[in-house]
Amino acid sequence: MQIKFIDRKSGNTITETPPGEVFLKLLYNNPFGKMAFLPIAKRKFLSAWYGKKMDKPKSVKKIDNFVKQLDIDIDEAEKSVSEFTSFNDFFYRKLKPNARPIENGFVSPGDGKMLAFENIDDIHNFFVKGRKFTLKEFLGNEKLAEKHKDSSLIILRLAPNDYHRYHFPYNGVPSEMTKIKGDYFSVSPYALASNFTKVFCENKREYCILSSKDKGEIIVAPVGATMVGSIIETYTPNKPINTGDEMGYFAFGGSTIVLLVNKEKITIDQDIINNTKNRIETFVKMGEKIGL
Repeated sequence: MQIKFIDRKSGNTITETPPGEVFLKLLYNNPFGKMAFLPIAKRKFLSAWYGKKMDKPKSVKKIDNFVKQLDIDIDEAEKSVSEFTSFNDFFYRKLKPNARPIENGFVSPGDGKMLAFENIDDIHNFFVKGRKFTLKEFLGNEKLAEKHKDSSLIILRLAPNDYHRYHFPYNGVPSEMTKIKGDYFSVSPYALASNFTKVFCENKREYCILSSKDKGEIIVAPVGATMVGSIIETYTPNKPINTGDEMGYFAFGGSTIVLLVNKEKITIDQDIINNTKNRIETFVKMGEKIGL
């Protein structure tokens, strides 16, 4: 299995080589790895332990190699490499104000690879293995799941080299976060291909309901993953926000943001829909228009 995505800006197809690729294949593609190592890797204590390591001052030694190996544009960051106080301080770095212009329309909440499904049931044609995905299981709320059963669903996957702060995709008034405890399966395509529902309905996650005047309710749901030490909110609930305002950040590791939108009021850009139908992700950046 190769992980490929479309770079939206250039239109090129790019092959992704994630950090720890060999270990990910062992965990999710190898029967022995699934049996022997996956039960440990998904546990909270391992991700919490590694997250604390990345908070220590001596972890700054890892930054230089990480930037070089993953070709990260550090010039976008507010701080230079020498100013970071730990690896996590670098990992959830803020960007310079002009680094991510906020376009008109419904925008991406972060940098990453995106899949978009006009109808939630379309997910089952993409991720054919494992048990069926249901909103009731994902949200842990039957009433809310019923309300959004006809919504469109967007998945934004953040790789370790991506900018790890996430933002509001539209203006409105956000609710407090509803937190759901869970495991820490990887959100890598290796894991999703083997069992999409297990990853999204068993991982630690939380969601906010963003109430907008013209687009109805938008659900924004950050999902944790292996080696994600924390999901931190930085917004104030029940106070109006603007498109692109910061919502929170992830500590070390890959992670995901799931969006649920009213398909009668928000139309997802066709290129992202078409790429998804062709079983390939689209790379987008925070603030980039992804729908109208």
